[in-house]
Amino acid sequence: MGEIVGTHDLLLVTLDTLRYDVAAEQLGQGALPTLARVLPGGAWERRHAPGSFTYAAHAAMLAGFLPTPAGPGRHPRLFAAAFPGSETTAAGTWVFDAADLPGGLAKAGYHTVCVGGVGFFNKLTPLGSALPSLFAESHWAPSFGVTSPTSFEDQIACAERAVRDRDEPVFLFVNVSALHQPNHFYLPGATGDSRASHAAALRYVDRHIGRLFALMCARRPCLAIVCSDHGTAYGEDGYVGHRIGHEVVWTVPYGEFVLRTGEWT
Repeated sequence: MGEIVGTHDLLLVTLDTLRYDVAAEQLGQGALPTLARVLPGGAWERRHAPGSFTYAAHAAMLAGFLPTPAGPGRHPRLFAAAFPGSETTAAGTWVFDAADLPGGLAKAGYHTVCVGGVGFFNKLTPLGSALPSLFAESHWAPSFGVTSPTSFEDQIACAERAVRDRDEPVFLFVNVSALHQPNHFYLPGATGDSRASHAAALRYVDRHIGRLFALMCARRPCLAIVCSDHGTAYGEDGYVGHRIGHEVVWTVPYGEFVLRTGEWT
């Protein structure tokens, strides 16, 4: 990461509530052609979430604790705050002297941008302002939220306005709300949320995420991370939702790749 930070733009996209099983199934069925083009080996990596709901997971990720590979091991991290005794800080880890990753990257010359989605990023309350306040620039609008059928398109348009004319390296974070309940409007004829409408929301995201990739590699190469913060239950073992210790909540998809300058059109 020492060779990446400073030379590449950085993109972190969290697909809020996306389950690993649904993500893997859709990719295997050929329903995610855009993501299939960039994911290493054309597959999601199976990882464990750092939290069971949005605030906890993002507080961890924005401190450098990305979803952990599902197999046993210490698993060195890409980014880590400097603190004694860390067992997951390795030679390839970029270490920052700040309490959070956006603050560390700002010290390294990055302009940091947050485009929020779910309520923990809406800036309407002190709690909804806590995570956005970590960034130099943050944006949220009702059209970015969970009730908007065009949320991701509107988020991308906002990102384009924020990033396009920047000369310095950029760290862009986008919390994608489309997967989160309610998502029934992505499945024609559906009257309630389900695993199937969750999958339909992911197909919607795939249709538009190429615009985000094109934006972020237009000026310089970009390290992109696309992952879920946690999953969600649709009736498994009687559970609905998240903030629970169920397999479908803790197991998430993860993808990490470099977009070369101008490669995405």
